[in-house]
Amino acid sequence: MDRGRSLSDVNRVNRTSLLLAGLACLACAGERTVQGESTVTVLLPGDESTIWSDAPQFLLFLPLVARNEKGEVEGRLARSWEHSPDYRSWTIHLRTDVRWHDGVPVTAHDAAFTLELHRRAWLQGARVYSVAVLDDSTYTLTYHRRGPGSPLDEWMVYLPKHLLEGLDPDKYASWEFWKAPVGNGPYRFVRRIPNTAMIFEANPEYYRGRPRIDRVIVKLAPEPSTTELVSGNVDAVAYVNPGSLLQLKADARFHAYSSFARGGVFTAVYWNHRHAAFRDPRVRRALTLAIDRRELHRVGNLPETTPVFDVIFTERQLDRGELPAPLPYDTVEAARLLDEAGWRDTDGDGVRDRAGRQFHFSLLMMTGGWTAGTSRHQAALFIQSQLRRVGIRMEILSMDMLAGRDRWRRGEFDAAIVTSLGGENANPIIFGKKSLLGYANLRVGDLLERTTTSMNPDERDSIYRELWPIFQAEIPMTPLYPAQWTYVVHRRVRGLSSPFRSDPLWYMDELWVEEDGQR
Repeated sequence: MDRGRSLSDVNRVNRTSLLLAGLACLACAGERTVQGESTVTVLLPGDESTIWSDAPQFLLFLPLVARNEKGEVEGRLARSWEHSPDYRSWTIHLRTDVRWHDGVPVTAHDAAFTLELHRRAWLQGARVYSVAVLDDSTYTLTYHRRGPGSPLDEWMVYLPKHLLEGLDPDKYASWEFWKAPVGNGPYRFVRRIPNTAMIFEANPEYYRGRPRIDRVIVKLAPEPSTTELVSGNVDAVAYVNPGSLLQLKADARFHAYSSFARGGVFTAVYWNHRHAAFRDPRVRRALTLAIDRRELHRVGNLPETTPVFDVIFTERQLDRGELPAPLPYDTVEAARLLDEAGWRDTDGDGVRDRAGRQFHFSLLMMTGGWTAGTSRHQAALFIQSQLRRVGIRMEILSMDMLAGRDRWRRGEFDAAIVTSLGGENANPIIFGKKSLLGYANLRVGDLLERTTTSMNPDERDSIYRELWPIFQAEIPMTPLYPAQWTYVVHRRVRGLSSPFRSDPLWYMDELWVEEDGQR
């Protein structure tokens, strides 16, 4: 889903009007909230596709597993599982007490159908894995090569074969099913107000017990807005830019919860090693030392627990806090290394030069996506100021997402501030043998090739640990912060915590409401 789309002011007014009219019509349709029932309204950036592409899917559908507040994996649709020593063959045992909202039992045939659907719709039919149903509650999943996701993918939910079999996978996003979906999760779909809101009610037959929150309204918006939260129109806002939280710090009605994006995704300054100055590892180290990344986190209002790091890593290593100590902020050492590399201010103009050329470069920054655009711009301005102090002139080259991504992929930049949305899957492309950066280290290339084939998480952790001293010595990039999702929630909604239980839609069945009159 492209969360970077925006609407005109007229469309925004129309959407608000539709929401108010639609919510008023709930009473006309006999759906008036019963006194004493609890309702939670969540503002979610996006459109109606969020029902199958974002957190609302967890209201309706069950994943195989979920994480508890300690980050440990727990079964949901899956009752238990086992795998081969190389992690390529899995046997999944499903619960037998889960039903679709139309009363039909959920079986392994639904799981196999969904896995095949995803293989065709999202993997272009590639033979990444094969599925075999052993009985109504058991199936095997065999990987022929490593692909995106994992056998216990907590994001993937499972769909009803008896309602969807025979539909065209290529038209997945436009199925009529999504207008009134039938799930197996904690909430049932009630109705939608086109392009405005979706309403759900607690499922009394949910296998874990009827949720304590009776009704959930997902209010759609073009972008996150805390204004509706402050005015009391919603109880929670998803994907808030941390910088906008400063105005809420003194308001005791609200709490902010954050989680790291899964898969090792982070924002970094990537140095183009084809650039004459950036070929020298002393220069890349100096520039990293010259940026106070801890202060950058404070400027961006990121949580104090946000790590500083210089390496690539697996999701598990970040969760466990295993990353090695990073380079410190040290402008004295940065200046010494730049001097050593031959970059000195010989003419007293405040900018370092070498062989008659100033140390001047442009930083490519992509705009247009609300999820990270503002924080990237803020980070670029901060870095520009920091490098000026050590005699380096940096210009910010802003480009829209499409044009900027094209230049990034062609390697046509001096440096670029990028959020690598591919996470671990992007590492071989950025740092491998055909590096986008022109980074050439055969050992790194060989190790990253091994990560593309290994499915053993312990082996993958070990490979990344081998990469760490190389990255710490060569500094091919300067990481700024891991990608994070931030949710701002009214204090009446209880049960959330950071970092593993921060999304109210994902964990709505474990939340409850405590009214204290503070609205």
